[in-house]
Amino acid sequence: MRTTLTLDDDIAAQLMDRAKKLGIPFKQVVNRTLRSGLGGSAPSGQSKVVVEPYDMGPCLLGPDVNFNRLAAELEDEGWTEKLRRSAAP
Repeated sequence: MRTTLTLDDDIAAQLMDRAKKLGIPFKQVVNRTLRSGLGGSAPSGQSKVVVEPYDMGPCLLGPDVNFNRLAAELEDEGWTEKLRRSAAP
């Protein structure tokens, strides 16, 4: 749909900068920004971003580390130390 839209100067400048950085037409940046702001998703004709995984190698803490349990233990130690300091004369 073709329409006339009056933009504030600062908004127009931001949109133009984004279009230039992304190397896409101004119209496409305006549509993406409006769609995002309205909580919509990209139309089915547009491709989605694909993130490639990167293997960072084995965990340096060992193969059987349970990170949730480790976080809980560290949090418990922090609280224990805080209580110990507050109880000291």
